[in-house]
Amino acid sequence: MNKRVLVKFSGEALAGEDGYGIDTKILDYISNEIKDLVNNNIEVGIVIGGGNIVRGVTTAADGVIKRTSADYMGMLATVINGVAMQEALEHKGLSARLQTAIKMEQIAEPYIVRKATRHLEKGRVVIFSAGTGNPYFTTDTAATLRATEIGATMLIKATKVDGVYNKDPMKFKDAVKLDTITYDQALEDHIKVMDDTAIALAKDNKLPIVVANMSEKGNLLSIINGDYTKCSIVK
Repeated sequence: MNKRVLVKFSGEALAGEDGYGIDTKILDYISNEIKDLVNNNIEVGIVIGGGNIVRGVTTAADGVIKRTSADYMGMLATVINGVAMQEALEHKGLSARLQTAIKMEQIAEPYIVRKATRHLEKGRVVIFSAGTGNPYFTTDTAATLRATEIGATMLIKATKVDGVYNKDPMKFKDAVKLDTITYDQALEDHIKVMDDTAIALAKDNKLPIVVANMSEKGNLLSIINGDYTKCSIVK
């Protein structure tokens, strides 16, 4: 049993069918899945992207807004999602703490690894927002960094597919699911598990990355309990 994990959700996952904003039904579903983990004595950290509100790279694409400013806008979007997730978890009776890499004390605690670890030890869910606090780094990299810092035994990337395929399963019926991938294979073949910086950081720290379908009820708990049939592992 892995006692401490970090789960990475994309911002788009919160948007639902509309493609933007926050769908509270999805928030409710995710908070139920996280509650199952906590009820099984698993310590949980969460990182959520901000793509449902603003994505830095896209915002800066035409040059009107500088990349650094666009990335900071994206970081603020992750804080909005973090506030929503904290509320959803507390609505389920869980104790949750939101920490940000950019100081905004009226909204959240500043990120302090020792404090985050202490929260986890007390059974609180910790949501890490504002990325790494620096432009040019994705929330994938932030998730890998935070997972490493808190000593998580695995990083679960919750997506809309049940693993990694050799090509897009939405477009190609003959796509083959890859159950296990090495870090080097993911980097060399440009398999879009996470960005290259995140994968390289995971490799350096021997942190397994598990890609799984967040829509599969109970899947997160099954994976942590050792059932890897509905996911792919990069290790």
